[in-house]
Amino acid sequence: MNVEDLKLSIIIAVYERQDELTELLSSLTKQTDSNFEIIIVDDGSKNTLDNVCAKFNSQLNLHYYYKSNSGPGKSRNYGIEKATGNYFIFLDSDTIIPATYIASVKNELTNNFVDAFGGPDDADDSFTDLQKAITFSMTSFLTTGGIRGGKKQIGKFQPRSFNMGLSKAAYQKTGGFADLRIGEDPDLSMRLWENGFETRLFQDSKVIHKRRTSLKKFAKQVYQFGVARPILNQRHPKYIKPTFWFPSLFFVGTLIALLSYAFSLFFEGNLQFILQTPFVLWLIYLFMIFLLSTIRFSSAIVGLLSIQTTLIQFFNYGYGFLESQFKLNILKKNPKKSFPSHFHID
Repeated sequence: MNVEDLKLSIIIAVYERQDELTELLSSLTKQTDSNFEIIIVDDGSKNTLDNVCAKFNSQLNLHYYYKSNSGPGKSRNYGIEKATGNYFIFLDSDTIIPATYIASVKNELTNNFVDAFGGPDDADDSFTDLQKAITFSMTSFLTTGGIRGGKKQIGKFQPRSFNMGLSKAAYQKTGGFADLRIGEDPDLSMRLWENGFETRLFQDSKVIHKRRTSLKKFAKQVYQFGVARPILNQRHPKYIKPTFWFPSLFFVGTLIALLSYAFSLFFEGNLQFILQTPFVLWLIYLFMIFLLSTIRFSSAIVGLLSIQTTLIQFFNYGYGFLESQFKLNILKKNPKKSFPSHFHID
């Protein structure tokens, strides 16, 4: 596609988060390429966000819409219907956009067009140690960061909606985001593949992502992700991967390692060594988490916190995955009845 024919519409579905939206819009005013429109969809905020948007009307081509709360997927679709562009970019309100982001997206699309893309995310130096640790746990190849697909997996990268692009043609063919509140972005990726579209990672189109600000919120989020995966597997069995079981296997393996170590204290010799081996391997893995996170962020504190956030990630995701597997595939329950909060309000 020629750059002259490319018309970008940024869709931001947001609920509350006045301060975060202010930061995001402020970062968008600093783009080296300012030829884009912004569609803000206020998803039923009690404290409406029109006042925040009004501050940027003179600096950005910005349009604000308010609707009743339905969840992010339907709100993004609503924003697309209001947009005038032919390529849509979805950003979450808890992101900050580097100045060259739009330019990098246009460069990718004009040189090697693809109907859907995802970009990476990272932490900023100003983030708290906990936010950096959560970023490590969510993006490292040692955790679940590689499940979506990597740079070399052309056509099969799974974008996430905090930094995602979609062509108008792909939207018209797929209908955009479906009825899921959680897992709506990988669901869209797989429906794109099923309809003959490709997805790709835009390595240089990075955003700064704040993610969760407390361990409690992070634990709840990854539990919801775990629950969502078997729902997605039912919808798209062709794309089931053995790696989806990894957090659950780690969860169960940790319990086995701890019990095995406890039993080993009652034995000596080779049997004790054998019983303690799973626990030793578990400690080696956690040390690798600590080491790589410490190197990445130049902080041993972040390294230690990354052990904690990784354990929370695997335990909560793994438990949610197993619970969902049991209810959906053993008890044969309806996903919407078992996990109603994972679906949009009609």
